[in-house]
Order: sequence, then C-alpha cells, then structure tokens
Amino acid sequence: MRAMRSIVILISGRGSNMQAIVRAAQTEQWPARIAAIVSNRADAEGLKFAAAQGIPTAVVANKDYPDREQFDAALRVVIDGFAPDLVVLAGFMRILTAPFVEHYAGRMMNIHPSLLPSFTGMATHRQALQAGVKVHGVTVHFVTPALDHGPIVAQVAVPVLEDDTEQSLEQRVLLEEHQLYPRAVRWFIENRLRIEDGRVHNNAAQHER
Repeated sequence: MRAMRSIVILISGRGSNMQAIVRAAQTEQWPARIAAIVSNRADAEGLKFAAAQGIPTAVVANKDYPDREQFDAALRVVIDGFAPDLVVLAGFMRILTAPFVEHYAGRMMNIHPSLLPSFTGMATHRQALQAGVKVHGVTVHFVTPALDHGPIVAQVAVPVLEDDTEQSLEQRVLLEEHQLYPRAVRWFIENRLRIEDGRVHNNAAQHER
C-alpha cells in the first residue's frame, strides 16, 4: 500500500487555493493528509476554515521577529514539526530567504497568477492589461530562491477580453487556479513529477489533457 504523504500549506489571508486543495484531497481521497495550515497572520480568514475542517493550525507572526532570517528560522521549525513531504504556498505573502527555500528544494510549490516568466511580482493582472497581451493565465511552479521563478509544473492560459478590468480578469484566473493547484499537488503526492535540468517531467499530464 502506498504510504500516506503529508502536506503543510502556508497562507496569509483567506486561503482560497488552500480551501480548493483541502476539498480536492477530501473528495478525491488522495493518499495524503493535510498535516497543518500555517499562517504569518493570526487574523487570516483561512485559519477558521482549517479549524472547521479539523486541520491543525499554527501561527508564526512575522511582526514578532526583527528580520526575515529569524522569522524564516522560526517558521521552518514549526513546519518541520509536521514532517511534511510537500510545502504548499497558497497566498503566503512573504518573500522567503534562500536558506529557507533551499531547505525545501524540490518539495515546495507556489502558484502565481500569470504565465511565468511573464509578469512576476505583484499586480500581475494590471501588468497584463497594461502590456496589451491577448493571453494571460496561471502557473504552478517549484520554489527556488529567485522570486517567481523555478521549474514549472503546470500552466493554464486565460484569454484577455476587450472589456476586461483587473477585477474581471482576476476572477477568471482565480477559477483556473482553483482547478490547477489541486491537480498539481495531487501529481506530486502520487510521485508523478520529477525535476531534471531545471525542468519538470510529468508522467500524468498526457493522460489528463
């Protein structure tokens, strides 16, 4: 029997992608458990959802630490206490230090609302509209020390409409995020992904198109 994998999800707010992952894990009966939801904000709305689902929660408040290095060190201790196979960033609004990222190399994922490498950083929908692109989208990638870079697991394209606003484009991209991120996490916990020479090879994707 396949061993049960362990997932820790980091959030800073409502955690809509976290909720999508939790629901998928429950309904699809993944060979994994959500070991904990960890936030850098005690008032994060997503913590209430996690508690209602009976998922352990923890708060490591960045405001309690004088710098990123000490915050990341404390966060790492808490995460490792849950012995995760995978760490999932789901709207975790902190830039992580290189030692922290390297500790979870190959086992930490992020989702970014653009077709990377285009439009890194914040306000990606505004960037897309200002650039006049006809196609926008979402990317799931493994985290590396370079912000919004790292081996790409999966992407979904979203057409940019003539009358799109930041808000309308964001909403359509978010719908795709909620489908793509759980799928990518499931691939990981089912051992379907491998990283070679900075590229992700996926032996499941061809069967799920």
